[in-house]
Amino acid sequence: MTTDVVIIGGGYSGLSAALHLAQQGVDVQVVEAHSIGFGGSGRNVGLVNAGLWVPPDQVEAQLGHHAGHTLNQALAAAPDLVFQLIEQHQIDCQPVRNGTLHCANNSVGLADLKRRLAQQQKRHAPVQLLDANTTETRTGSGQFIGALFDPRAGTIQPLNYAFGLAHAAVAAGAHIYPQSPALSYHHDDNQWRVTTATGSINANQLILATNAYDLNLTATPHHTPVHFCQFATQPLSTQQRAHILPQGEGCWDTAQVMSSFRLDNAGRLIIGGVGCVEDAGKQTHVNWAHRQLRALFPQVTDYQFQYAWSGCIAMTPDHLPKIAHIGPQAISLYGYSGRGIGPATVLGKAAAQWAMGADPASLPVAITLPKADHFAPIKAHYYNTGARVAHWFGRRLGR
Repeated sequence: MTTDVVIIGGGYSGLSAALHLAQQGVDVQVVEAHSIGFGGSGRNVGLVNAGLWVPPDQVEAQLGHHAGHTLNQALAAAPDLVFQLIEQHQIDCQPVRNGTLHCANNSVGLADLKRRLAQQQKRHAPVQLLDANTTETRTGSGQFIGALFDPRAGTIQPLNYAFGLAHAAVAAGAHIYPQSPALSYHHDDNQWRVTTATGSINANQLILATNAYDLNLTATPHHTPVHFCQFATQPLSTQQRAHILPQGEGCWDTAQVMSSFRLDNAGRLIIGGVGCVEDAGKQTHVNWAHRQLRALFPQVTDYQFQYAWSGCIAMTPDHLPKIAHIGPQAISLYGYSGRGIGPATVLGKAAAQWAMGADPASLPVAITLPKADHFAPIKAHYYNTGARVAHWFGRRLGR
C-alpha cells in the first residue's frame, strides 16, 4: 500500500504521532512487531513525571540555554498533554494526578533533592520539599529523610494508556497493524518502503519509533538498553491501604540503584528496580523485591507477588531524548532514559508536527544526526549485571 506517513513502532511515540497526524487528516500507517505496548510502553512504572531525570540546569548546560530551556519547558508540560489526551479520549488507564514523591534515602540524596528544588523553583515549578515526618505520613514508610513533591505529575496504568492512544488513533483514521514486524526500510524513488513478511508500505515520510526495541533495524547502536523490573502484590487490605500512600502518589528513591513503588487502583503494591525477570537473574531480583518491600513497609506481613514483569529503557550517553535524522524525510525518536510516558507522548506529537511541515525550530528538541554509541553493549552489561550484583549483595548483607 501507499500512504503519507509510515510509522514503525506501536508504543507511546509512534501512537502519539499517529493520533496527532490522523486528527489532521494525514493518511498514516503503523506497523508493530508484536502487540500494542509490547515494549517499554506497556512495561514501565506508570509514573507520569514532569521533565527528565537530568536536572534542568544540566539540560541547559548540555544543549545551550535556548535549546535547553525549550526542552525543559516542553517536558515540564508533558503531564498536561498526557492527562489531556486521557480525558479527551476517555482512556481507561486508572489516571491519578496526585503528584509524585522523589524520596531521599540518605543525606546525599536529600542534598540532591535540595539542588533539584532550587532549580525547579527558579523555573516557577510548584514543587515542595517535604521533611522526614511528612514524608513518612505521605508514603507510609519510615525509611526516608525527605521527599521532593511534584504536584504536576501522576500515575497511570501504562499498558492501558498505550491501548487508549491506539484506539484514539484508529478512531481518527490511522491504520495500525500489530504482529507485523518491519524487516527492513529503505529510500528509493523519493519514497520510503517498509517491508514486512506479508507486504510493504510505500510512504513519503518515515517515523522510526522503536526506542529500546529496535529489533536489529539499526546496524549501529545509538543507546544503551537497560532493564527495569516490577513486582505486584495482591490487593492490600483496607487498613493497610489507609496508611500506605494514602494520597496516591507514585514514588521513586535517590539510591544509586534506583527503586520505585506505587499503588494501583485495586490496591496492589508495585515495587520496581533495575533488572530483568526474563533471564537467569530473576530470582535475585525477586528476593531483592521481597527485602525491599519488608524494609519499606514492615506492616505488610502477609502478602505474595502475584505478577512480575520487566521492560527495556533506552539510555542515551547524555540521558537526553533524541529526534534523529535518518534519511530524506525520515526521523527516529528514542532515548527517554527512564522517563518514557510524558516525553514519548510529547516527542510523538512533535514528530507529527514535523511530518506536517512545522518549522524545525519549533520542535522541543533539535533534529540531529544520530551519534553511534559503540560502547552500548558494554554499558548494557555493566548496568544490568551491576543491578543483579547490587541486589544480590544487598540481600546477603540484609539491606
